[in-house]
Amino acid sequence: MEPQKKLINSVDSCVDEALCGLIRANAGLSLLQGHRVVLRSDLDNLRGKVALLSGGGSGHEPAHGGYVGAGMLSAAVAGGVFASPPPASILAAIMSLHNAGASGILLIVKNYTGDRLNFGLAAEQARNHGVTVDMVIVAEDCAFDRPSKAGRRGLCGTIFIHKLAGALAEEGSSLDQIVAKVTEVLKGIGTLGVSLSPCSVPGCLPSFNLPPGDMELGLGIHGEPGIKRSKVASADEVVKTMIDHMTNPDSQSYLPLKSGDSVVLCVNNLGALSCLEMAVVTRAAIICLENLGAVVARVMSGSFMTSLEMAGMSLTVMRANEEILRLFDAKTAAPAWPNLSTARVSGHSYITGPPAMGTRPQDDKHSEGPLSPVMRKSLERVCSTLLEKQEELNSLDRAAGDGDCGNTHAQAARAIQEWLQDHVVPGCPGKLLSVLAGLVQEKMGGSSGALYSLFLTAAAGHVTEGRSNAAAWASAMHAGTQAMRRYGGADPGDRTMLDALCPAVDELMKLTTAPPGGQMAILQAAVQKAASGAEETRNLTARAGRASYIAAERVTLPDPGAVAVAAILRAVQESLEGQK
Repeated sequence: MEPQKKLINSVDSCVDEALCGLIRANAGLSLLQGHRVVLRSDLDNLRGKVALLSGGGSGHEPAHGGYVGAGMLSAAVAGGVFASPPPASILAAIMSLHNAGASGILLIVKNYTGDRLNFGLAAEQARNHGVTVDMVIVAEDCAFDRPSKAGRRGLCGTIFIHKLAGALAEEGSSLDQIVAKVTEVLKGIGTLGVSLSPCSVPGCLPSFNLPPGDMELGLGIHGEPGIKRSKVASADEVVKTMIDHMTNPDSQSYLPLKSGDSVVLCVNNLGALSCLEMAVVTRAAIICLENLGAVVARVMSGSFMTSLEMAGMSLTVMRANEEILRLFDAKTAAPAWPNLSTARVSGHSYITGPPAMGTRPQDDKHSEGPLSPVMRKSLERVCSTLLEKQEELNSLDRAAGDGDCGNTHAQAARAIQEWLQDHVVPGCPGKLLSVLAGLVQEKMGGSSGALYSLFLTAAAGHVTEGRSNAAAWASAMHAGTQAMRRYGGADPGDRTMLDALCPAVDELMKLTTAPPGGQMAILQAAVQKAASGAEETRNLTARAGRASYIAAERVTLPDPGAVAVAAILRAVQESLEGQK
């Protein structure tokens, strides 16, 4: 097996370059020379206050350097990937904070043997230098029913402690006050992880093998496997299994949760879940907690403490009273802390009513007028023509499209026929065009439905009962065509329906100046132009629409959209000639 590909420069330099990237991108952070220590750039602001130091292995980004900033950590120490940081760097960080005038230093340490030893050693050395230091161990993992002597692991709940302790320190609380407060809060935090894949340390093979279709429950953040393996289930089932396990009183590491408890939820991406999956899981977790009677006060969802590129997530739940929420909501400059709303999540009305839009044009009550019979006749002729041409249009479309051009036109024709059975044709042509636009938009579908609907909607305003002479119809046709061009992005010559429509409309514009006796001749000429325009699309290269993705030499038949337009215009002309 090959080690997994990673976008790095080298295995040896990736941790330092990642830290450099974090620091270079955030002017509020700086790097301690000679050490993998991220510091606040404004250390002077720590004078007289408690400073907070945390850290651990790399590979958990944005933890821990992303949580450095006013209102959270004063500094963070990074080890190698999944490796505890060395005591010399931890001590250097402590001394930098002490020298900046901090009144005391709190170490926030996750419960892993290496971290405890190295932070503990640095704390003892710092005490020998006269520094006031205390340590809080975060051990909020709910995976093990009977934790071993090593105790519960420290997972994503650690960042809640960064946040609450940071807010207290910013307010000027003493070291003892902060330690007492977060020790109390820790009793009400639980985390559980699940993964669909292992992760791999740069340059190494995956940390464990997970067969396809399996998932691992209760894993840590260092690629170590979990407590039990099962088949991947739906997001809702996985979340329910996790929260049931976390809150099961038979387990020694359960989180006590009773109905009415107010909680903060963190849905943490372990590295490789998509944002879409994260949002699905977040919904499931909120619903699951509410079903247990919990009041969800705040939710954070995103990547907060990752395990490189592991495809999994962890859920952290913290019981929270008003005081905890106040500290949680306090502002922080830390770059990785999300911009959350301070409103309660449970109970907010999250559906907004639909906008008042008025009725659809095809449902309005219309009255007939002198033009109603001729417009009905033309429409009936157009519909029967399109239904006759269904197969022809489909076979033209199979050459370059998806072969359904005839079907979509037939759908529109049938929708119009049905409407004609139950409704009068309004005497106002503009109203009829609006009705047709509504029917086509709803029933025709596809981009052709949108194009016809655009054409009809834009044309509708140009013909009214009072303005329905030949010139008004010509300007309506022109306006419709312009709308198609503007929004569809095609022009004549691009092998689309416009190649039949534009020449016809150019001809129809002569109606604005023609004497009444010459109008029929102009309409005949326009229909002729549409037909020859459609025929000439055989020789055009498609530059717009779906056919533009097909090799040009394969397209030797006319464009079906252009053929349909020519057929519609001919149907109108024939029905008008029959009226004479």
